[in-house]
Amino acid sequence: MLTAEQIETFNTDGYLSVDSVLSLEELDELRRVTGEFVEQSRNVTENDATFDLEPGHTAESPQLRRIIRPVSKHPVYEKFVHHEDILDIVESLLGPNLRYHNNKMNMKNPGHGSAVEWHQDWAFYPHTNDDLLEVGIALDDMTEENGALMVIPGSHKDKVWDHHQDGLFVGAVTDPTFQPEDAVSVTVKAGGITLHHVRMVHGSKPNESDKPRRMFFIGFYATDAWPLIPTGYSIEEMDKCIVRGEPTLEPRMKNLPVRLSLPRVEGGSIYAQQEKLRNARLSLRADKEVT
Repeated sequence: MLTAEQIETFNTDGYLSVDSVLSLEELDELRRVTGEFVEQSRNVTENDATFDLEPGHTAESPQLRRIIRPVSKHPVYEKFVHHEDILDIVESLLGPNLRYHNNKMNMKNPGHGSAVEWHQDWAFYPHTNDDLLEVGIALDDMTEENGALMVIPGSHKDKVWDHHQDGLFVGAVTDPTFQPEDAVSVTVKAGGITLHHVRMVHGSKPNESDKPRRMFFIGFYATDAWPLIPTGYSIEEMDKCIVRGEPTLEPRMKNLPVRLSLPRVEGGSIYAQQEKLRNARLSLRADKEVT
């Protein structure tokens, strides 16, 4: 459970880090299974339903940047959506009725690791209320040098920024007035967790160190938060994702700013979506240099 001070910090700033949540045995198990997926990725040459690859990935030097929906791919990952200490922490912030949904293993390899542009998770999947958060389980010490999560404290209480470019949702803030001047890095020791609110503006830099940065992210929602955009999941499938408490057919409505993430760039992952924005910026820069 969290202390009253920690709960107040999360509510005020929109994020929190908590050290020493996993045991050494749990941490070793996560690292071992993740290493097995990296080995499997040697046989993969393009992105698929499991592997999202960095540019330059080869069998000799695998550069895996994301395992997609690992909870459905290995029982060790699945265990952590039911981890009692993690659920106690989440319950302190969202209440007793909890569902998990989105999950991914994000990896920034030493000297590599794609940057993630500034964005809000809320822009991807708005719900009837904003009792949603993301838990990040640190497999390695997360530091400023190896591409730590960066957030803008208090931004979860502010506007929903435009994430569209040329009429398409590109998964990153595109508003030219956006300035991340108040951004801070969120650090945590291996075995600890980070938590950030669904409306928090956040991103991360590349890994410029000689150490890896692997984070297992799991999204948790209050069960009365219902998606405003169809997910493709049946109500039975959604109820199977309830990890504490009871289901409900009565969505709790909250008056919140919403901007739908439609239409989307083809290609799936946030990296593919944000690549369109980077290309547009490069094209604009080239045009300016020509003129």
